[in-house]
Amino acid sequence: MVPSVLIVDDEKHTREGLQQALEDNYDVSLAANADEAFNLMDAQPFDVIVTDLRMPGKSGLKVIDKALLLSNRPAVLMMTAYGNIESAVEAMKRGAVDFLTKPVNIERLEVLIQRALKTRTLEVEVKQLHERLDEKFNFDHIIGNSPKLQEVIDRVKLVAPARTTILVEGESGTGKELVAQAIHQVSPRARGAFIAVHCAALSENLLESELFGHERGAFTGANERRIGRFESADGGTLFLDEIGEISASTQVKLLRFLETKAIERVGGSKPIELDVRLVAATNRNLEQMVKDGKFREDLFFRLNVVRILMPPLRDRPEDIPLLLAHYLKVFAAENKLPVLTLEPGAVHTLQRYPWPGNIRELRNFCENAVVLHRGGTLSEYDLDLKFRGGVTPGGDSAGGTAALPVSNPLSVEENEKRLLREALIKVRGNRTKAAELMGISRRTLHRKLAQWPELDVMD
Repeated sequence: MVPSVLIVDDEKHTREGLQQALEDNYDVSLAANADEAFNLMDAQPFDVIVTDLRMPGKSGLKVIDKALLLSNRPAVLMMTAYGNIESAVEAMKRGAVDFLTKPVNIERLEVLIQRALKTRTLEVEVKQLHERLDEKFNFDHIIGNSPKLQEVIDRVKLVAPARTTILVEGESGTGKELVAQAIHQVSPRARGAFIAVHCAALSENLLESELFGHERGAFTGANERRIGRFESADGGTLFLDEIGEISASTQVKLLRFLETKAIERVGGSKPIELDVRLVAATNRNLEQMVKDGKFREDLFFRLNVVRILMPPLRDRPEDIPLLLAHYLKVFAAENKLPVLTLEPGAVHTLQRYPWPGNIRELRNFCENAVVLHRGGTLSEYDLDLKFRGGVTPGGDSAGGTAALPVSNPLSVEENEKRLLREALIKVRGNRTKAAELMGISRRTLHRKLAQWPELDVMD
């Protein structure tokens, strides 16, 4: 579809001259004043509006105000006479994406229109993702609609009604407990208790007592009978996180429960029959632990009746904007602060970051950003270097490029692109400074940006 451009200028020769220059690549409409522009904007959507600042009647600032009220908001470029830069700055504060001076340089105008179109496309994508956040993609708190996450949700729906034991595998921070809660919430046991135990957080003796309870006098300090987590979960679901960390003796007792549906309290001898649905989780390779003799094979097979694999966040990048929007709202509300807005470039940069800590790391990022920035807008320039690739081009002075490690697996071209991107970020898109930082001429930099247009959004 051909992008649509509206030219607003009271000078006829300027309007028509710009139309002739642009009409080969764009669907161009003309307006002689702000009122004509308002009528056209009400009648049809535009991708970009190029408006003069000073016109008889309403000024170009009113055109910006009108454009910002539209549901399908166009990008606005402001034209102003040379020397009237203060007014141009005011226009950008009002919402214009850029400005250019008269007489208009057509090549510069086309560059700005292309950049405005890229920015508008990113904004539309982010807006759509924010709108989709309000839809129910999840069971309460499982946020995302990526194919891999949908596979998990479909599997949860399938197995939740049964009594079957479930093993949830995945890296730390991928949301294994949330899946266990979802299994409980959509099962017939939803009215029963959901009890979670983090096995790695307790010593062997404490864990056995925590799980199975103990009788009075079972050990020093056991001054009264205690009901364990298994009994507390009767009629509901017991979630055992980090199941690979339990000791050999606890493995035996857990296996016995899975075989008999009964437990014995520590220090007791009477079996207690229970109706408990067991969901276990681990970030370790239990099969390898079985081979290494560190985990019972029979227990592994009892646990691994149904396996659910949680994908790491790096394998579901399409869910990252949804998660960012959700947690920014959550932490803004918790701290009674304005909601922080991420610019499209920041969102796309964060989508490329591998998130080794998964959702837990993303939550921490959002809380940190909300507390430190206290509302406003966060651009990709504001992100820590680790989110932008971790490469620092040059130094603070001009000239030269940073040497990459010899072991870097990227090609020469990819390394050069990466360095150029970091240079543009470092100088906030200033091409002259970026060229100095890279130790190349401005002409060479322009040629490289033409070769790699995806980097041009940094300007």
